Amino acid sequence: MCFNETNGRISKLMSMIKALPINLSNLQKTVLQQIVRGTTNPYRLVRRAKLILAAASGESNSSISRRLELDRVQVRQWRSRWFEEREKLSAAEEQQVTEKALMVLIKGILSDRPRPGTTKSFTVEQVVQIVEIACEECEKSDRAVSHWTPSELADEAIKRGIVEKISPRSVGRFLKRSDITTTSHSLLVKCQN
Repeated sequence: MCFNETNGRISKLMSMIKALPINLSNLQKTVLQQIVRGTTNPYRLVRRAKLILAAASGESNSSISRRLELDRVQVRQWRSRWFEEREKLSAAEEQQVTEKALMVLIKGILSDRPRPGTTKSFTVEQVVQIVEIACEECEKSDRAVSHWTPSELADEAIKRGIVEKISPRSVGRFLKRSDITTTSHSLLVKCQN
């Protein structure tokens, strides 16, 4: 079996999957239309609101996909997410939340979920202490170097117990970021002059 034949079968199966029904209350529809008309709303949010409105009007995933220039998988994902949150939306309306509160809820549903990845490893205090070391004379730390390098700073931060571990690359990023608004020279060079 060749790739095109397999791809064709998968495509045919995907088109046979019944799209989840989307039913909107008048208030939900009004809020979604406000999002679409809002001139300062992010493009992704507007496109997702358009997607939900189209799905509620009975438009197929394929049609929505073509019109909004999205992959059908994305259309199914957002339709599914809205479908999963329908009870939360209904409960909010039953509690007679304000239109503004419903807007916040809907924007939350249409926003990206947090992505997996590492959490911030270093506190602001730790970064400040590392930058402070960079501003010190090397001789104060009993190092046999004439100037600080990111590698030397990483070793010194570990030695002083500021952090358990840190890469020279992370130290370099801290130093580069800490001087962004003043000059194009790095903080390391600036502190040693």
